[in-house]
Amino acid sequence: MLLGPVLGRELVIAPRRPRIYIVRSAYVAALLMLVFTVRWVVWGMQELRDLGDLARLGAVLFQLLATLQLAMAVFASAGLAATAVAHEKDRRTFELLLLTWLTNFELVVGKLAASLLYVMVMLAAAAPLFMFLPLLGGVSFYQIGLAYAITVTTALLCGTIGSTVALWREKTFQALAATALALVIWLAGGELIGLGLFGSQPLGMSADMLAAVVSPRWAMLLAVQPYQLAQQDTLLPLGPLGMYLAAAVAATVVLNAIAVLRVRKWNPGQESTAVPSHTAVGRGAEQPASATVAPQTVGQEAVASQTLASQAVAPRTLAAEIPTPATEVAASAEPAPTSRPAEAPGGSTRHVWDNPVLWREMCTWAYGRRMLLIRLAYLLLFALAVGAVHWMAVDPYSPLPSGPVASLVGLLLISLVLVNVQAVTSLTSERDAAALDLLLVTDLTPKEIIFGKLGGVFYNTKEMIVLPMLLCVYLAAVGRLGGQSQWENLVYLLTTLAVLYVFVAVLGIHAGMIYSNTHTAIGVSLGTLFLLFLGVAVCMWILVVFRGAFQVQLWPFAALFLGGGVGLYLALGARNPSAAIGVAAFVCPFATFYAITSYLLGATLGVCLVTVGVYGFATAAMLVPAIYEFDVATGRTTVEEA
Repeated sequence: MLLGPVLGRELVIAPRRPRIYIVRSAYVAALLMLVFTVRWVVWGMQELRDLGDLARLGAVLFQLLATLQLAMAVFASAGLAATAVAHEKDRRTFELLLLTWLTNFELVVGKLAASLLYVMVMLAAAAPLFMFLPLLGGVSFYQIGLAYAITVTTALLCGTIGSTVALWREKTFQALAATALALVIWLAGGELIGLGLFGSQPLGMSADMLAAVVSPRWAMLLAVQPYQLAQQDTLLPLGPLGMYLAAAVAATVVLNAIAVLRVRKWNPGQESTAVPSHTAVGRGAEQPASATVAPQTVGQEAVASQTLASQAVAPRTLAAEIPTPATEVAASAEPAPTSRPAEAPGGSTRHVWDNPVLWREMCTWAYGRRMLLIRLAYLLLFALAVGAVHWMAVDPYSPLPSGPVASLVGLLLISLVLVNVQAVTSLTSERDAAALDLLLVTDLTPKEIIFGKLGGVFYNTKEMIVLPMLLCVYLAAVGRLGGQSQWENLVYLLTTLAVLYVFVAVLGIHAGMIYSNTHTAIGVSLGTLFLLFLGVAVCMWILVVFRGAFQVQLWPFAALFLGGGVGLYLALGARNPSAAIGVAAFVCPFATFYAITSYLLGATLGVCLVTVGVYGFATAAMLVPAIYEFDVATGRTTVEEA
């Protein structure tokens, strides 16, 4: 094929998987449900009697569906492309691809095209629904084509960003976190330009036109306008939308060219990255997700894999030096020490804690030394959010009209996503490196494994948890957190955030345990978050913008949330059925809807109580089986055998 055998294999294998048919069918079904929801919310039981009503319905549906499809394409393409490459690295099969006759172009571009297959299939499946909208009126076929061009080029660019970052980084969490932060900084920059941060006429053109050249969201806002052809800027030869398409294609080509040229330098192979036998493992040395204290040398991979369980996690009989297979047997017969020694730089002894999983997560570079770059990128994003919040808090006439809460909400959402990604990859990376089986044959208890992983998640993402909370404290200090009850609202907000952080972390652990495939685990975990937060927020936007009788709007939303509950239960509880997970799956969407409604009405205590109660119950519903039915949750034992 033109793009090489990597894409050819995916085209042959993908139709044999039921997943591709389920994904595209569920996507189109969700869009159809949203169409009927909008129709009943806007017009209720009234009939559409004239062409004007049909045209207004067509315009509203097009604006909503095109924007949602763009959001799906942005995050799904970036996530799938980054995960596809990172998954190969975690399983150490990427080195095998480098040893084949594949050229750099076939490897990079073929892997990118294969990872974007699902996104393109979903876009193609939704095309007939979009082509139906011009029959209602209010939208033209030209606008449909323009919206699809923006969506496809943006998906290619975001997938390229994810693929390039994953080729550059060595760990799954690094790749996903760096990709997410890059996308958020890009989109936030477009928002600041469009809202007038750099003036109303930057570079001699209007702020919204320049934002349409830079940001996909602003480009889509311009494309869905009924009279967007009149919105042309004379300084741009192709118009703002043409310039955006050209810039997206150019950026895609440049990033792929960089990846093609640098892929073998970024991934030199095991021989050049092996650690000498005398080098100690600790904060100063990177190691695979499975190796806690065991160094590897060239030609010692077999010995290291055999000694991994006895050194890293294991039987409470750790030796200070690297054991050989012979010394392992002798060590296993010795009495269990109260602490676990491990060799440290300079030949000194480091003592492993009683929970070696937590020790490894906190005291070693378990996820790579380049995690510092992720923290620096998040600090940059936090600085932008702080600047925007401070400006809007002290200046009521600032050009950012949405208030300081908007920047805070965006920062909180990206922090929740990063905590969730860290949690799910903490288990999938172990599984891909074949280290989870080593953990399971040791005398570590399920509590030590689960709580050790959770403790590591919170420790490694401490900046992403603490800094947004400090920003909430600042808003309360300047009096922008709800009238007279500033500190009371702050307590409610911090309590709610703490529960949500624990929920997303346990959700990631749960998905990583029940799904053996990294793609599926990450997709289910992040898809649950998007359904609960983005999906419910869209429903609330419809409720606020299209005001009408609540008794008419309630039933369409109830049907939509019921379908979402079914999807959540199939994703989280189908493999290990649980009545508690079933209740949580159906209650969480309704509870989120109620919480957002209560916030709009000013009932902050109700928001806190409902969120803490429902999401606390959902957390327990996932955490209790993970501990007390550990073998069933990880797939080692079936329900019948248990």
